[in-house]
Amino acid sequence: MSSSPDPHYLPQCQFCQFYTHNPHLRCTIHPTGVESEDCLDFVAIAQLPEPEEQWQPEGAAYYNGELILQPKQRTSVEQMELLDTHPLFTGRCPACEMPIAPLQPAQVHWDCRNCGWIDDSV
Repeated sequence: MSSSPDPHYLPQCQFCQFYTHNPHLRCTIHPTGVESEDCLDFVAIAQLPEPEEQWQPEGAAYYNGELILQPKQRTSVEQMELLDTHPLFTGRCPACEMPIAPLQPAQVHWDCRNCGWIDDSV
């Protein structure tokens, strides 16, 4: 008798490339499992090295090995203020009211050259 919890699946099934990790269809070749102690279709998957643990500060996460800071969540009042004052939406500096024309390609920072106002909204 097999030592796996399900008699139709072998302990090595989870290390096979045909294993689906789905409790309803565990194997693409043997959907109902195998009837013997060995599987002739077993193809081992290459073991991936354990990833090096990467410490990440609160409000940040690693994506493809690069630390990305998550944008802070704004309250409804903060969102409305941003819509009412930010040059992206108004086309004007919130400090001196000078027009700030958008650049092509689209700009990320909307700093005012007239009064020195710096966009720190990101």
